[in-house]
Amino acid sequence: MTDLPGYRDVVQAAERLSGVAVKTPLLRSDVLDELTGGRILLKPEVLQRTGSFKIRGAYNRLKQLSDAGRAGGGVVAFSSGNHAQGVAAAARLLGMKAAIVMPSDAPAQKIENTRRLGGEVILYDRWNEDREAISAKVAAERRATLVPSFDDAGVIAGQGTVGLEMVADAVAMGLTLDAVYVPTSGGGLAAGIGLAITPATALYTVEPESFDDHARSLAAGALMHNDAAARSICDALLAPRPGQMTFALNRARLSGGITASDDGVLRAMAVGYAVLKLVIEPGGAVALAALLEGRINARGKTIGIVLSGGNVAPDLFARCLALAS
Repeated sequence: MTDLPGYRDVVQAAERLSGVAVKTPLLRSDVLDELTGGRILLKPEVLQRTGSFKIRGAYNRLKQLSDAGRAGGGVVAFSSGNHAQGVAAAARLLGMKAAIVMPSDAPAQKIENTRRLGGEVILYDRWNEDREAISAKVAAERRATLVPSFDDAGVIAGQGTVGLEMVADAVAMGLTLDAVYVPTSGGGLAAGIGLAITPATALYTVEPESFDDHARSLAAGALMHNDAAARSICDALLAPRPGQMTFALNRARLSGGITASDDGVLRAMAVGYAVLKLVIEPGGAVALAALLEGRINARGKTIGIVLSGGNVAPDLFARCLALAS
C-alpha cells in the first residue's frame, strides 16, 4: 500500500486537533505499581471528548475534506458506538451532516448519545447483516463521504496523537516507556500509536479472548477472521477481522498480541472505579484486565496502558460495581 500514514501525518493531526481534542493526562497508581512490580502509566481516554479516543481520528479525517466534500450528503460511518459519537461530534463542529450505521444491540447510551450529537442513526443486525455494505450503499445514494472506523489514513493518524501525548508526558516524568498495551478491534488505535512512539518501545494489541483476530493474524502472517458465533461483553472490540491498512502497519510494528477474559474485564472495571476513580467501559478496560490477570510482565518495567473509552451501559457498570463492593 502506498497511501499508508506516517509519523509526520500524526504530527499534523495533532496540530488539527489542538483545541478540539482533550489532552488527557498520563496517570500513575501506587496500588498498580505495588501489584505488578512495575511503573504503570495509564492513558485515560475515558476523559476524552465523547468519552473515547475516537474523536481524534474522526475530526482529523473530516477536517481534511474539501469544501465540496463537507457539503451535500456529508459523511457516513459504521460503528458500534464510540466512532459513531466521534464522527457525529466532529461533523457538528464542522457544520456537516452525519449518518451512522450502528448495530441494533449496541448499548442504548451510545445510540442515544450519537443522536444527541446530531448524528442520524441507521440500525442493522450485527450478526446477520454486513455493516460495510450497508454504509457503502447509503454513502453512494447520498453522495456522502464514507469515514471508516479504522481502515483510513486520516483516522489512523488522528488516533496516533494518543501515542504522541504518552511519549511526551512520560519524558516529562523522566521515564521511558518499555511497552504500550492497546485495546484493539479493527487496529486503528494500535496502528496510530505505533507511528507515534519510538521503535524501542514494544507495542502490543489486547483483545477479548473470543476476538483475538490480531493475535492470530500476527502469528499466521495473514488476515484471520473471528468466529461468527463468538461473543464478548466488550461491545467496542467486536470487529470481524483486522483492517487491511491497519494490519499492514501493525504486522511491521507490533511485538505481539495478547487477550483478556470477560471476567477479567469486569474486575478491571471494578478496579478502575474503586482505585482509579474512573468509569471505564469493557472494551476500554481490556488492557488493564490483561495486566491484572498477570498476562503482562511489568516487573521492573515502565508500562503504558491505554484506557480507550468510558461509554458503558448503566446495567453493565452495576455488575462491575458489585465486584468492587
